[in-house]
Amino acid sequence: MAYAWRWTRSLLFAGQAYAMMALMAVFFTPWAMVDRRGAFAGVHTWCRYVRWTARWMIGLHSEVRGEVPTGEVMIAAKHQSFFDIIILVSELPRPKFVMKQELNRAPILGWYARRIGCVPVDRGRRGRAIRDMLARVKSGEQEPGQLIIYPQGTRVEPGAKRDYKVGTGALYQEMDTRCIPVACNVGVFWPRRRIYRAPGTAVVEFLEPIPPGLPLRAFMAQLEDAVEGGSDRLMAEAGFELPAPASAAEPGPKS
Repeated sequence: MAYAWRWTRSLLFAGQAYAMMALMAVFFTPWAMVDRRGAFAGVHTWCRYVRWTARWMIGLHSEVRGEVPTGEVMIAAKHQSFFDIIILVSELPRPKFVMKQELNRAPILGWYARRIGCVPVDRGRRGRAIRDMLARVKSGEQEPGQLIIYPQGTRVEPGAKRDYKVGTGALYQEMDTRCIPVACNVGVFWPRRRIYRAPGTAVVEFLEPIPPGLPLRAFMAQLEDAVEGGSDRLMAEAGFELPAPASAAEPGPKS
């Protein structure tokens, strides 16, 4: 009975959140059409609204740890569900994402993403996608802000493993700027494809910056260690039981 009630509350929460997205989009669009500040105001307002309603409707609190960057910087973040995007956008003053090309066609989201300066890439052409991504970031059309990239390229469920894409390293070298790794445990409470939302505290944590100038392999190794280690720590803190390493899970030969 308790689970059914939480599932119903999750459904109501999701419905009102998307309804409010449409209402706020209509309200902020006239301002956003003439001034990008209107687009940022719209996305900030909606994301903060979702965090507020999640707290009292479904018991899902959210917390941000570490120093929130405000200048021109690259952010490489763990991506587990839509809620980590919501938390990041609600905190960063000028967020812009490296996003998949398909989101350009999404109603409301696509238009607002373009207005705040997101960088679309075609993931089906990996080499071309990296070159296009770097060209867009270097172009004068991109305004200063916090450029967010997901090194694994997609949402990854808690405990699952997925390779880190070399495009993150190419972007780091091309921008020649510090990179802020970001860890999270959001997927423990807000699954990537299910309506049900669990109560608890979802955490997004800004970790120690990686300085510019590292060789590609050294950067990728340091980034993965920071993001995966930080995310594992936060998930364990939330009570999620991480899978045992393969070497520990597989029994050794019998004597």
